[in-house]
Parts: sequence; C-alpha cells; structure tokens
Amino acid sequence: MFFLPLGSVSGRLRRVLACLLLVAAATLAWADSGADRNAAGADAGGSGMSKTSESAPDTLIFQNGDRLSGRFLRLVGGTIYFHSAYLGDIDVKSAEVKEVRTATSLVVLEKGVSPHDGDMPAGVPEGTLSIVDNSITVRPKTPPGAQVILPVKRAEYIVDQATLGKQIEGHPGLLAGWNGQVTAGATVVQATQQQYTFTGSMSLARVVPTVSWLNTHNRTTLDFSGSFGKIIQPPYSSNGVMTGGYSSKSSIYHAAAERDEYFSPRFYALGQTVFDHNFAQDLDLQQIYGAGIGWTAVKQANQELDLKTTLQYESQQFIVANGIYNQNLIGSTLDATWAAKLPLKVLFKQQVSWIPAYNNPSAYSAGEKNSVTMPFFRSLAFSVGTIDSYLNDPPPASPPTRRNSFEFTTGLTYVIKSNY
Repeated sequence: MFFLPLGSVSGRLRRVLACLLLVAAATLAWADSGADRNAAGADAGGSGMSKTSESAPDTLIFQNGDRLSGRFLRLVGGTIYFHSAYLGDIDVKSAEVKEVRTATSLVVLEKGVSPHDGDMPAGVPEGTLSIVDNSITVRPKTPPGAQVILPVKRAEYIVDQATLGKQIEGHPGLLAGWNGQVTAGATVVQATQQQYTFTGSMSLARVVPTVSWLNTHNRTTLDFSGSFGKIIQPPYSSNGVMTGGYSSKSSIYHAAAERDEYFSPRFYALGQTVFDHNFAQDLDLQQIYGAGIGWTAVKQANQELDLKTTLQYESQQFIVANGIYNQNLIGSTLDATWAAKLPLKVLFKQQVSWIPAYNNPSAYSAGEKNSVTMPFFRSLAFSVGTIDSYLNDPPPASPPTRRNSFEFTTGLTYVIKSNY
C-alpha cells in the first residue's frame, strides 16, 4: 500500500480517505482469496461446468486441421474462447475454426436477443452443440432429436447455462465483482536538501452484470488519488553566520464515488460525491454532492465513452483562517470519460470535466486526468499519468496563488480482476 500523510489535511477529508483506504484493503483481500477460489474452480471444471465435462472433453479443429481438446468457454461477437490444458485460455475468430463439438450444454443468444431484468427470453436454443463450416447445430436434451440449426453470424453469445444463470439471477455481494487498480510511487532524496514525494491512486468499478455481453443494470465506482511532497533545508552555518532551516510542501488529494442505475442499455441516472484538497491552490476542502443523467455514447470491445451531467451542491472551504472566502455554490458537472484498450493490453483512460457555478459565475473549475497502464508481470503493471486541475477563484495570498495545478505521476500498479 502507499503512504498518505493524512495529518496534513482537514479532519473531514481524513475520514473520507480512511474509509476509501479500508475499501481498497478489503477489496484486495477479497481479490487474493478469489484467485484461490478461481484456481480451485478451474481444477473442478470452472465456469459452472461439472467434472462430467472433463471426462468428455470438447473439441476444436482449426481450418488447417490442427485439433485441440479441452473446454469450450464461450463465443462472444464472433470470437471463440477455448481452454486447453496445454495452452491455457485462447481466443480465435470463428472464421479460423473448421469445427467445434461440445459435450457441455450451452445456451445460444442470437443478435438482438438479450435477457433483461433477470428474465430469459423464451425459445432460446440450449443443449450440446457443434459448429461446422460456419453453421451451428444445437441438440437439446428435451425433446430428444429436436435440433436447431442457425448460422454462426447470427449468434452473438454462446455460454454455459450455469454462467448465464449466475449473471442473470445472481447478485454479487458487497465485496464481489470489483475490477480496477491500485498504484503507488515514491521519491526520496537525501542531499544538501532533503526531499520526498509520495503518490498513490485507487480506481475501482463494480458493474452488474459483471460480463460485457449482457446489458448493464448498475455500476458503482470509487476513485482516489493523492500526492504529498516536502523539501527540507536544514539549518546551516556559513562564515560564522547561522541560517535557520525552512521547508515547503505540496499536498493534493481527490476522492470520488458514483452510483449509476441504467434504465436502458445506454442511458442511466447517477448520484455522485466528490472531495478535493489542494494546498497549492489554498483549497482546504471542496465537497460536491450531485445527481444527474449519463449516456454511454460509445460501447465497443476496445473502447467506451461516457458523457454525464449533474445538478449539484458544492461547498468550497479555503485554508485562509478567517474563512471569509468560503462559499456555497449551486452548479453542475459536465464530464466525459473515455477508456480504450490499446495493443499489448495497454489501457488508456482520459477524463475531462467542467464544473460551472450558477449562483457565482466566476467560481467555476475544471479538470483533466489521463493515465496509461502497461502490464508486465501477472497482476502487476507500470502506470504513467497526468492530473490537471483549474480553480478560477482562489483567495488572494502571498505569494500569489496560481489557478492551475499540474501533476505528472509514475508508479507500480496492482491490477484487481473480479472472479465473480
């Protein structure tokens, strides 16, 4: 975990940060225990499959005649996912496969057919199947002999009944279904001056259902980023003259939580709360509580774009002792968040927001956050990012307070993957 000098910020913000850190620790513990459960499940067949399917393995034959035995996992959007004891999990385009035969009972969801609110559409083909020359033959258990034949291009998803039932009817617990990452970085210098900087961030998302091939019902996100730095000049003597020591510091924290409830595949209602502290901008604590609507404008396998707007209450409290510059605002947050999967499993994420205030037009703020995560070993990755925040109305100070604050961060990242 990363180090956070919580004693340097306000009491309310300390409590917020402590709660978020407890959530992160609990989620990490759950992820580690979930990995053990997942490994045990893989030994027993995994994904809801029984040991019977191991005794009668599924078969995949490529167009060149190469053959694999193992477990057919799923077909999603024209891509077949298959598990081999020798190669592990592989994915291959259906056009590159000559034949697939399964001993496991599977469910075929055609394009345009999607479960909604926990209900399975009637007449969905289910049974053992074979895929030969881009044609799917489903052999239901009951009634025997009643086969269903359809072209591969009409099948949007093929999954086993246990997995589908779990996603449609199941409800992950409070600590289940989380995906995200925790990043930490530090710099320590011991020279004429002493300098140290600690940075850390946490980004978690819990989407229900937890698979991309079903429409989202709700989504919960937790975000935190923090940076603390200090430069210390010890006292020194030069030519018999003693000069006292001094120090300067930087302290920036951001915490946010959001809940989205979808009322269509792309539109949702949301509630959010945001907390910000920025010593460089003389901002002790900015609190935002709002609600609004969102639209998933782009939702593809390799990228997603969300546009959101809220109506909110905003409280700004500055470090100035007399508090005469503190203010209560009514405003909005206009936000765009884009996530893209790049080659080599690199993940890029960008968030841009503008926060106008209606009862004080000069009290607006804005921000931009970019991050690139590059995996290198199992659940570990290397991250680089930038955080740019703008506060239009900082109180007068000496030296003058700059309205813009920019951070460039690097760190080691632990990637959290849900096993639900």
